[in-house]
This record gives sequence, C-alpha cells and structure tokens, in this order.
Amino acid sequence: MSESSAYDAGNEGKRDFGSIYNQPQPAPYFEALRKLDYAIPGEAKPLFQQVIDARREAQRSDDVTMLDLGCSYGINAALLKYDLAMDQLYDWYDEREAATTRGAVDLDRRFFAERDRQDGLAVVGIDPAERAIEYAVEAGLLDAGISANLEDDPLPAQDLEKVRGVDLITATGSIGYVTERTFRKLLPAVDAGRAPWIATFVLRMFPYDEIIQTLGEHGFTTEKLPGVHFPQRRFADAEEAAHVRARLEEIDIDPAPEMSEHGYVAEFYLSRPSDAARQRPLADLLRAYEPAPRASSPLTRGAED
Repeated sequence: MSESSAYDAGNEGKRDFGSIYNQPQPAPYFEALRKLDYAIPGEAKPLFQQVIDARREAQRSDDVTMLDLGCSYGINAALLKYDLAMDQLYDWYDEREAATTRGAVDLDRRFFAERDRQDGLAVVGIDPAERAIEYAVEAGLLDAGISANLEDDPLPAQDLEKVRGVDLITATGSIGYVTERTFRKLLPAVDAGRAPWIATFVLRMFPYDEIIQTLGEHGFTTEKLPGVHFPQRRFADAEEAAHVRARLEEIDIDPAPEMSEHGYVAEFYLSRPSDAARQRPLADLLRAYEPAPRASSPLTRGAED
C-alpha cells in the first residue's frame, strides 16, 4: 500500500471536524477539541521551544520565523509566542463571550496583548481554512497567513515572500492530510540560502517514509525521538478506537500505546540539513527534555474524569 493510500485509510475512520474547522471565530472549534482532550500542541511546546533555542544558537540570531503547517486558528503560535498552556487557551475561549467576529477579535487582541510575548519569534501559518487563517492574523496570533492546499495546488505567487527564508517548519496535527506533495512544493520556495529545520509530530498509524525520502532528496537528515509517545487526543468513540487498532495491526505496529492512552498517539521527528544533524545529533539537542510521566497524560486523565 502506498503512503497516500495509507493516509486515506487512516483518515477514513477519524472524526470529521470540517463543520467547525473554518468558522468566522474559533470558540466552537476549541469547544469541540476540549471535549476530546486535544493535547498535542501542549505536548509539542517544550520540544518546539528547545528546537527554537537550538536554531537560534546555530544561526547566531535570536530572530526565528516559524512556518506552521495546518495551523488552524493559530494554536501553536499562541502557546509559543505568549507562553500559554492548552488549559489556559481552552479556559479563555470557554469564558469569553462575543456576539460578533469583530468583537471576538478585539477581545482576543487585548487578551494576548496583556501577556508576555517571546521576543524574536514570528509565526507564519498555512492552512486551507481561509476564515481560520484570517482570524488568526486579525487576532495577532499569526504574523502572516496563507490559505492554501498544497496537496492539490501550487503555493500562490502572492504568498511566496511570506515563506521565503523561514527558519523552522512545524506540524502537530496535519501530517496525514499533508504528504510529501506539500513538501515538494514548499521547500524550493522556503530555502533562501539557509535550509529550514522541520519539526513534526506524526500519528503512529501514518507512515512517514516518503516524506523522509523527499526531505532526503533536498539534503535533509531526519531523526526520530526514540521511545517517546505523545498523546494527541482521545478517541471520539469505540468505533474510532477500533479503526485505529485495526489500522495499526494492519501495518504491524503494536496498538498498546493507543489503547492505554484511549486515544491517538504521535511520535516526534526533526529534519535538518545533514551537516547540522551530524554536528549536533537529536539526542544532544534535546538533552534537557524530560518526557511527562505516563500517569500525567491528558488523555488518561480525561478518560478517568
């Protein structure tokens, strides 16, 4: 089975968030995500921050521009730029009330303006959801936004300047919808004399080999953080759980982590130019990272609640 077919098979049984993914404001999206203990941006934050710090050190500059694939309403940008936790973000969108989109934008801008911002970090978001992108830019979460589906279409000419020279590409929940086709279109536009680093969280039921191969053709070495699993979200129901178990068994992967977490589980990959990866292996770059204890998983907590 090709990776594209494997992605299609994996996505067939997943809960469809299409009805709330591209609304004029984000509150319905966060409400739906919280019910399923969507946790991966918070799980990703400490690793992304260490990668950002290492990128600063490697390029001898505090200014880092990050391109977030499948950014939706700018969740990763909010957590990293304003040092928020997922629960704080959920609480904010649960508590605040806005009758209009303009009112919601104004409330969000004030909320984020009152928080300390990480100096030197700019975030560009790319997502097919045009209204989500527009909202995240208006609210000040994204410094620039691109509404595009690079699986099917080229990068719009008017957006080329937005991605040129980015230092870091990230993805938390988009691999599986994003394939090597997106990277083949994106990499030539992004590399302006210094290739970006690429940090991704990939669900275990999705193969990553073709993306690794594509990146390798562009001079990247990809490393996986071994032995660490990251909870993404709880299964919506028993049918979704059964689908994931069947998919993992079909590709000869033990589904025990997913079944014990009661949800989707991702792994972390970092791709860098081969010289950079050789000079500082992933184990050294993430030396300060300590995985959260299994008992503290947001998915198992949610299941117990």
